[in-house]
Amino acid sequence: MSDRSTSHSLFEDAQSLLVAPLFFAFTVLLFREAGLLTGGTVGIAFLIHYASGWALGPVLFAINVPFYALALRAMGKAFTLKTFIAVSLLSIYSEWLPKLVSFASLDRLFAAIMGGFLAGISLLMLIRHKSSLGGLGILVIHLQNTRGWRAGKLQMAADCLILGAAIFVRDPVSVGLSIVGALALNLVIAVNHKAGRYMGN
Repeated sequence: MSDRSTSHSLFEDAQSLLVAPLFFAFTVLLFREAGLLTGGTVGIAFLIHYASGWALGPVLFAINVPFYALALRAMGKAFTLKTFIAVSLLSIYSEWLPKLVSFASLDRLFAAIMGGFLAGISLLMLIRHKSSLGGLGILVIHLQNTRGWRAGKLQMAADCLILGAAIFVRDPVSVGLSIVGALALNLVIAVNHKAGRYMGN
């Protein structure tokens, strides 16, 4: 039974859904300016963006649409609604932030590490409020629940494929820096997200 003292209020959920995608959108901005990319569905959107020149926000929104039915089945209505809101805001923020922020100078290694840290913080916020940024995250959770396959290993394998595919649209240095960013992201998750440590829901 849920303890009310550790349950998130509607306001707390709302601030997470507003702020976490903004943090991730800043990662998207840093990575786009530095010519990098990340894993997951956002990474697939980056691949399409770099290959086609299409706007990143609409691409990100579109490729997540097929996963909502799976989320509804695997994770329930509340999770699916929160995820839809988070993905929609990330898509909007990703197109909005470049109009507000520009860089006269940006070190690419700093962009990779800082972007990874911000992305990790964003995902932690969403995880703790029972939400996600959709796509592959939903799929690996579904496969873990239905097939018993480890979600962490599946996610890592998917991210490796996405970052590996980046060699066809980015130069080797950019791919290497993108891997650094992915390591920074996973470091934040690994250190701060352990079963039983966080009791809010």
